[in-house]
Amino acid sequence: MFDGSELRLLLLKLIEEAPRHGYDLIREIEERSGGAYAPSPGVVYPTLTLLGEMGLIEEQQAEGAKKVYAITVAGQAHLTERDEMVEALFARLADLGSIRERSRGGPVRRAMRNLKTVLGERLGDGEADSETLHEIAAILDEAVQKIERL
Repeated sequence: MFDGSELRLLLLKLIEEAPRHGYDLIREIEERSGGAYAPSPGVVYPTLTLLGEMGLIEEQQAEGAKKVYAITVAGQAHLTERDEMVEALFARLADLGSIRERSRGGPVRRAMRNLKTVLGERLGDGEADSETLHEIAAILDEAVQKIERL
């Protein structure tokens, strides 16, 4: 979804917004992508280690066992130098969410399931008479025509 340098910038920007730990970063990316993308811990934690080795983030004192990272002055300068790229990456992340939302078509899929269920119940026993079958076909044909006109 994102190459190594892109993921580094995403994580660094999120850490700039607020000190975070690894799973918090994963959840934030997943949320901002509308659930379309969540990097694995096997990618995030080595990236955090690399960002630390580069001097762009540092570990902060935190309660519990989780390591919380904060951005350094060098990290802020690194982001500033790449501001346009960071904006483009976050736009891409948001686009993933909108694409997923559009392709999911939640209400339409729900209606299709309902139609399938009611047709299965009404026609499943094979006892619908010819008149009922023609009425159902007419209703479906009318719906098709209305959808085609959208």
